[in-house]
Amino acid sequence: MAIVRFKGYGEIEVPVGTSILEAAQELHAPEGYACGGVCACSTCHIYVTKGSNLLSDQEEEEEDMLDKAFDVRSNSRLGCQSKIERDGEIEVEITRESLEAYENEHPQERGKYVTWR
Repeated sequence: MAIVRFKGYGEIEVPVGTSILEAAQELHAPEGYACGGVCACSTCHIYVTKGSNLLSDQEEEEEDMLDKAFDVRSNSRLGCQSKIERDGEIEVEITRESLEAYENEHPQERGKYVTWR
């Protein structure tokens, strides 16, 4: 099992094989997923601040999609493509882009989540 902490939104314990996006959905953390989590957009863009070595490697398709994201950093990943491969602790920051996408996908949630940036 792995513990995934979403900065400002809580943490959840999930089994190996779970994606960061799936963990966010189970926790009800506001990570966007306009394409349904199939690597066809960048709305699940996150920053992995701890435990990136516990995740699957970034593949070319994810790198290409991240080229379309805003404020990409060295620790940027797509939540739908970041599969947990080993037990441990992972810390994630949901990007402003992802939070805004989530609120667009869930209008009833608008204003519920505070952006700390």
